Amino acid sequence: MDRILLSTLAYRPPEEVFPYVRSFTDYPRYTEHLEEVRANGNGTVGSVYDLRLQWWKLGYTARSEVTEITPPTSIQWRLRNEIDARGEWRVEPEPDSAPAGAETASRIFFEAAYDPHSADEDALSLPRFVSLDWVVSKVEPKILDEAEEVVQRLVTDIEGQRRDVELRVHQMP
Repeated sequence: MDRILLSTLAYRPPEEVFPYVRSFTDYPRYTEHLEEVRANGNGTVGSVYDLRLQWWKLGYTARSEVTEITPPTSIQWRLRNEIDARGEWRVEPEPDSAPAGAETASRIFFEAAYDPHSADEDALSLPRFVSLDWVVSKVEPKILDEAEEVVQRLVTDIEGQRRDVELRVHQMP
């Protein structure tokens, strides 16, 4: 299993941050590769979300299920279809990191554990003569760039204004 663990700061308490990380249907606003999110459930444990991803000539719908929620600190998920993956959004208070002028801060963690070779090539609608190994070799280096964009837009929504954010990489494949 490969593992990604990233974090950033938002200058708000966990109670104000958590609704943003929990709102999966808003995620298409944060990344150009996520076209649509369809919800089946009300956001509680057992809710399922179909996330329609599009990159290059590839299209895929990931089916994600909420497996555990501990407001305002954690929401855990797992994929229910062709790729073995699971993860967590976690929000931890970090008031000592708040800059002058901000009352407090919270660290937002995104963690995902996945097996890139567990994917069913047929489910990914790969173009002819394109192998899953080739796709993995092209996608993995782009993960950090995509994560930085997602974090930037997420923090802008949380705080109500754009600022430069730092993405801390704790672990990457």
